[in-house]
Order: sequence, then structure tokens, then C-alpha cells
Amino acid sequence: MIYIQVFVVGLVFSFLGSVPPGTLNMCVLQLGLERKTWTAMRFAFAVSIVEYPYTWIGVQFEYWITSSPQIIKSFQLITAVVMLVLGALNLISTRKPGKVVQKFNQSGFRRGLILSILNPMAIPFWIVVTAYLKAQGWIDLSTTGQLHTYILGTSIGALLLLTIFAFLARRLSIYTDQHKWINYVPGVTLLVLGIYAMAKYLF
Repeated sequence: MIYIQVFVVGLVFSFLGSVPPGTLNMCVLQLGLERKTWTAMRFAFAVSIVEYPYTWIGVQFEYWITSSPQIIKSFQLITAVVMLVLGALNLISTRKPGKVVQKFNQSGFRRGLILSILNPMAIPFWIVVTAYLKAQGWIDLSTTGQLHTYILGTSIGALLLLTIFAFLARRLSIYTDQHKWINYVPGVTLLVLGIYAMAKYLF
């Protein structure tokens, strides 16, 4: 029963944690709007793979990382830079996509793998969430089996949320043919989030 509990808790909190706009779900949203559902699914699968080791790192180094605020601030800086660069590239490629950008965008799995690795904020997120869940007594990660069941739940949760994003965006894609400005929404959102993250890092 405890294995089912840690799996479900990991899945639910991963699902909810992936809802706020960010680099990965904005990319899936764009792929869905472009009706590249299969590419979006490969992207989501790659994200869920990277989620596994990042969650593991977060759990293993929970005390050490939270005791060093500078490490978390470094994660914030990396995330801010990645969002700003991706937002700018997104807007440029929407207007006039180059061959390299087109090739990268068409590769859902490689794109998801690279962007997930460049999105280390998943680590401090799971440090904080795991500490909270332990304090509430909702999870017990005292055995290797329980730990990996919990981490598997976080990967499945991310995959589930991104899959829903992809299919919802595809349903909305019928409006993008009439309103081309919608294609700029992911890029603008990433730029705004990047500016906000950079401001938090600097101030």
C-alpha cells in the first residue's frame, strides 16, 4: 500500500508542478498548436526521462543543497538565461525559421532531452517538495524501492501533464490558422518568464 501511496503522491505533485508556464510546457504547447502531436509526444517522453535523475538528485542532496542558497540561485540564473534565449529564438523562428532551427524543432525527442537538461530548476523544486511531503508524513522513502517508486511517479506525472497540453493545444490549433498572432504566444511567454526569473536572481 505504501508503494502505491508514494507513487500517487509523486505523480500528483509532478503533475501540479508542471502546470505553471515554463520552458518545457510552452514548447509542448507550441508543438500542439503546430499540430505536431507525435513530435510533442516524443518531446514529453524525453522530458519524463530527464525528470527521473533530476528528482533523484533532488532527493539525495535535499539537505546539502537547501543549506547552500547560492546553489539554488545558480539554478535560477541558468533557467532565466535558457528562457530568454529560447523565447528569442522562438519568435525569430516563427517569423523566419532557418534550416538548423527547423531541424531542431522537428526532432521532438532530442529537443526535449536537451531542453530538459538545460532546465535544472526541477532539482530545487523536488528538494522543496520532497522535504514538505516528508514533513507532512505523506511519503516514506526509507527503502530503495519506495524511493524509485516515488521518482517513477514524478516522471509519469510530468509525461501525463505534457501529453494533455499537447492534445489540448492541437484542439486549439484550428484557431491559429485564422489568428497568426497566437503562434507568438509561447515565445512571448518564455521571454516574460525569463525576464521575471532574471529579475528575481538580480534583486
